[in-house]
Amino acid sequence: MQYETLVGVDELAQALSADRSKVLVVDCSFDLADRRAGRRLYEGGHIPGARHADLEEVLSGAKTGTNGRHPLPERDSFARAMRALGAHDDTQVVAYDNAGGMFAARLWWLLRWAGHRAAAVLDGGMAAWRAAGLPVETDEPARAASGTFSLRDALTRTVSLDTLRASLGSGEYLIMDARAADRFRGENETLDPIGGHIPGARNRFFRDNLTDAGLFRSAEELRRDFEALAGGVPVRQWVNQCGSGVTACHNLLAQAVAGLPGAALYPGSWSEWSAQPGTPVATGPQD
Repeated sequence: MQYETLVGVDELAQALSADRSKVLVVDCSFDLADRRAGRRLYEGGHIPGARHADLEEVLSGAKTGTNGRHPLPERDSFARAMRALGAHDDTQVVAYDNAGGMFAARLWWLLRWAGHRAAAVLDGGMAAWRAAGLPVETDEPARAASGTFSLRDALTRTVSLDTLRASLGSGEYLIMDARAADRFRGENETLDPIGGHIPGARNRFFRDNLTDAGLFRSAEELRRDFEALAGGVPVRQWVNQCGSGVTACHNLLAQAVAGLPGAALYPGSWSEWSAQPGTPVATGPQD
């Protein structure tokens, strides 16, 4: 069976037991306040056979100072990284992390951006795996034989800063901001030099996609919430953004779970937008 959004811990355990060679498990654990924390978490215990992919080194590209905190990697570079992890074009990739899918969803989106359908996020992540009493190991697996992962037509869409800026006030796009409400309002900003949001954006905190137990909410609940936020605007006009293009992918995953695929990502997000001279900034609650 191919998984394209979420996979449960029992399903993953069964898939690994059936044929581990067909599944690549990737630990995307990270901490925005401590970039070494992800590696420490991985070394402290991970799903057997899992490999680690660092947000800064694998899931992001080079920073210029104006292109955001986590710009997209070059597609060729990302494909090389996936081959180094042992991925083939028919490999089922399952990403997980320590943060409710916050970082794993970035890998899920990048894989779809590279044209790879067999990509999923482990629902509940490492916490759910441990809670189920499933095995954990601390040894890193032997270096993988290079895979044959290749780039195919993208299964995702992106919108650039220039396109988004030119569209403001036109109604062409509905911008959904995945940051916490206080950062959206321009309060308690600790990651970017300027607080606020893109004018006209609507706030959808990515953690609202999860239950108190850290699992994704039902497709019906997610669909209801996103459609209410959109107010009748078609999915193809939705643009997801956040602080640096990472947690916006969590909203994109939740939309796919809800049966609402096809929205775009603004990769640079607020960290790019706020670094450009003259870009308009709004503060306070959404319009």
